Parts: sequence; C-alpha cells; structure tokens
Amino acid sequence: MRVVAGTLKGRSIKAVKGTNTRPTTDKVKESIFNIIGPYFEGGLALDLFGGSGNLGIESLSRGIERAIFVDRENIAIQTIKQNIKDLKLDERVEIYRNDAFKALKAIVKRELKFDLILLDPPYKGQRINELIEFIHEHELLSPGGIIMAECLKEDELHDSVGDIVVCKREVYGITAITIYRRES
Repeated sequence: MRVVAGTLKGRSIKAVKGTNTRPTTDKVKESIFNIIGPYFEGGLALDLFGGSGNLGIESLSRGIERAIFVDRENIAIQTIKQNIKDLKLDERVEIYRNDAFKALKAIVKRELKFDLILLDPPYKGQRINELIEFIHEHELLSPGGIIMAECLKEDELHDSVGDIVVCKREVYGITAITIYRRES
C-alpha cells in the first residue's frame, strides 16, 4: 500500500499482519478521496477502524491537520504506530486501542467535532447505521463535515440520519462506498 496523493505521495504504508484486517486498495482509496476532497484545508479527522492507518494517513497527506486513529486490535494499533513513526506524523495524531462505541463515548466527553469521519469496519457484523446515529445524536460531525462508510455492496445503509445525508454511493466489486455530508 502507498499514499496516493499529497505531501506523502508514493510513501509506503505497512499492512496489518494476518488475515483479520482487510486493507482498502489503493484504487478504491483514490476513488474515495476524489469524491470527498480530493484535498483539505486543515480540519480534524477520525479513522474509527484504523487498521493500518491507511485512510487516516491519506487524509493527513491531503491536508487534514490532525487525526485520531482508533482500533480494538493490538496488532492494528502497533501497525498504525509504526506507520505514523515512519512517516513522521507523530505530532499530528492520537492513537487509541478501543471499541468503536467506547471511543465515541470518550470523544463526546472531549466535545470534539470532526470534519472527516472514516468508517471502514470489518464487513461481518458492521454497525455503520448505529454509528452514524450516534454521531448525529452527539453532534460529532462539523457542519459540512463528511462521513465515508465502506461496507459490502449488499449492506443497506440509511439514506439520512437527521441532517447527515448521503451525497454519493459507489460500488467497487464487492465493496460499496457511501459518502455522507452534514448539511449546514
């Protein structure tokens, strides 16, 4: 895996060892960022199912100022930490080992609002609809902010949750990418 564009373009990203983590391919990642950006002028991102940190790192390379990475698997956290160290992004990130919902509850207490939230959970048993409902209920997305959700193409996601509305859906093989925006 490589960073596709921005200040870190072409730099390698290590994948999580084993078969429990499914990395987003460079082709799909490039398509995602062409839809949601492709570049940012600062802002705060949340990579809630960090894996290797692939999507969050891409957002930092494309102009997001700071990012928070969360994953529940220790091997994923170690991989994110190594990738962040290798790319010299230490001062722009926070990394936490936690369950997605517990992490969101902790974020609520900090009163953070995100410009970009990346939801790429394991396909089996994903709870994207519930996550977006929680994000809406606690106003974790800034006005005009974006949520990118990756799931199986047959998974049914909400068209809207309050003022968080689908603005695009693309299918790549077995994968569906759904982009939400919070209306301002």
